[in-house]
Amino acid sequence: MRIAYVFLGAFLAIVQSASAEVASPPVLAPLERQAEAAQLSAQFLSRYSYKPVPLDDALSARVMDGFIKSLDPDRMLFLQADIDKFMAERSEIDDAIERKDLQIPFAIFNAYEQRVVDRMTYARSLLKQNFDFSGQENYSVLREKAPWPQSQAESDELWRKRVKSDWLRLKLGGKADAAIRDTLDKRYENTLERAYKFKSDDVFQSFMDAYSNAIDPHTDYFGAAASADFDVSMKLSLFGIGAVLQERDDYTTIRELVPGGPAQLSGKLAVGDRITGVGQGKNGPIKEVVGTRLDEVVQMIRGKKGSVVRLDILPADAGADATHRVISLVRDKISLDKQAARNTVLSVKSGDTERKIGIITLPVFYEDFEAKGKGDKDYKSASRDVAKLLGELKQENVDSVLMDLRNNGGGSLDEAIDLTGLFIGKGPVVQQRRSDGKIEVKSSDLAEPVWAGPMGVLINRGSASASEIFAAAIQDYGRGVIVGEPSFGKGTVQTVVDLDQMVHNSKPEYGELKVTIAQFFRVNGGTTQLRGVTPDITLPGLSDPESFGETSYDNALPWAEIKPAKYAPEGNVAALLPALQSRHDARVKGDPDFQRLVKDIADLKAQREKGIVSLNEAERRKEAAAREKRFKDRAQASDGDNPGGDDGLESGERSLSADIALENARKNAKDVLLDEAAAILADEVGLHDGDLNAATKPAAKTDAK
Repeated sequence: MRIAYVFLGAFLAIVQSASAEVASPPVLAPLERQAEAAQLSAQFLSRYSYKPVPLDDALSARVMDGFIKSLDPDRMLFLQADIDKFMAERSEIDDAIERKDLQIPFAIFNAYEQRVVDRMTYARSLLKQNFDFSGQENYSVLREKAPWPQSQAESDELWRKRVKSDWLRLKLGGKADAAIRDTLDKRYENTLERAYKFKSDDVFQSFMDAYSNAIDPHTDYFGAAASADFDVSMKLSLFGIGAVLQERDDYTTIRELVPGGPAQLSGKLAVGDRITGVGQGKNGPIKEVVGTRLDEVVQMIRGKKGSVVRLDILPADAGADATHRVISLVRDKISLDKQAARNTVLSVKSGDTERKIGIITLPVFYEDFEAKGKGDKDYKSASRDVAKLLGELKQENVDSVLMDLRNNGGGSLDEAIDLTGLFIGKGPVVQQRRSDGKIEVKSSDLAEPVWAGPMGVLINRGSASASEIFAAAIQDYGRGVIVGEPSFGKGTVQTVVDLDQMVHNSKPEYGELKVTIAQFFRVNGGTTQLRGVTPDITLPGLSDPESFGETSYDNALPWAEIKPAKYAPEGNVAALLPALQSRHDARVKGDPDFQRLVKDIADLKAQREKGIVSLNEAERRKEAAAREKRFKDRAQASDGDNPGGDDGLESGERSLSADIALENARKNAKDVLLDEAAAILADEVGLHDGDLNAATKPAAKTDAK
């Protein structure tokens, strides 16, 4: 194994060209605890997964393929000769893990680092020339199935087109040549510098991601950093200063201050301020963090509640030589309210009747497992928050409630069950089949629903897992109308296993596994696995089912069916669907905003299928002009701004204020699909009330309150 590693290094020294004058990135090596964690993970996954997969040559090959794909998904970095060397050990990973040897993935990652340095250095060298955009030339933007470059010359040609494409985008965005050269040089330099900041834990996390995902798409490994992030996403809280940070030009920059957090309450920090140093406690030394990875700075700033952190601040827009100031902040509990459930009310005029539709947006099914386990009565919970919001909507006298679960990737199974209970009361919600074949029916024990009136659920391709459990139960009970795209198709249940606890380790070293332990089924006996939840009324979506969703995984579990649970459907939504569909069809046919969205989606699909972009300036300007006209027409029709233009810049390349303004413009853009979903629910209310004349007329106006 050691010989293969040395040979690979020698091979790269021979073929590299443009990076000859650039320092090589650090050679990373595995740690003993990582090799032990890999072996321990393999032992667990090969025995206790829902579908145990033996650690053998076949799995080894899948791990190798997944690892290489994660590093070079567009096949822009490695040469075919690199891949040939890697493939010589494609069936050896299983044996290496068993003997606690991680040299294979680390050798591949070191090769990857060198390729990044080589290609970024070459890309920067191309900026010295002036490109000719008058010829007929194309650049392929979809390369995940393309062959790797066969030679250095072929790779150089590929990157010449990549740089030319980047240049043309900026030129079409109105940038002058000098500004384009500076922007791209900085962009490629930033990518190059990141190659020097990788650490052993990064390699191990990437490798274990490939290994766990080779078992099934939703089995994951969490190292220390990943575990902390997962914990925060479920609790929706952390201990820190309450600042959203972003890396900009080697500086850790304040992008946003969380209302009510220590940073905002102190009055000592402003958006755009740069953190140049971090010190622990009232008198601890301040460590300079300019050029330090953002995740490392974040870990330095987070800490125990009530502890002191000191920050060396370079004020926003001040020069590098300006006067710094040091501030002290006391860490406190920060609630991540942006990910919490929230509500609003839309007024929909249908004929002569105005309907009030309560919208509850839920980004994730969060639950503070730790606080709940300790008996904390006020632990953070998605269903508890939604129950409160439903109470508020009752006070508003809304006619119907729409649960907006778009891009909600799931979360706590218990929360999905409890949330369903808010709308159905007591009864079965989901069936769960374990690896031994035993089936358990999970039920809501809520005596009666919190909201018994008309309701609906808005989903898209990003609605997965817990979202699908909720939407499927609402559909099976006939409780509400499901609107949107077919959902993701994740029909499996995972649990988190602490590897250190498993071996009674006194300190955290080995990380955690999120392991698939069961498959869930609808109360009607079907499963959302692979097929997802099919909406009652379908709306258009931007997602590509071939690249996003359960069907995009080659090792996904198949669709299956079991016996239905004993449940009593209580709604009559199915009887209303023909009328709701016809009213929807008539309304959107005459809705210019909806038709523009349909056109945008069709254009995106066509571009995706085309897979290439022209490098001819005249052709691209013609395309850009047509696109810009649509954006302007849309903005004029809605009296809003036009956030749709492409300036060719990436996040962090604009000024911070420009980035925030663009982000806000996109957030505030008219939500055509939400408006239509609300109109469908308004029609449903009308049909329930027997107000057929009002329900047949298109929704004339939707206003946010």
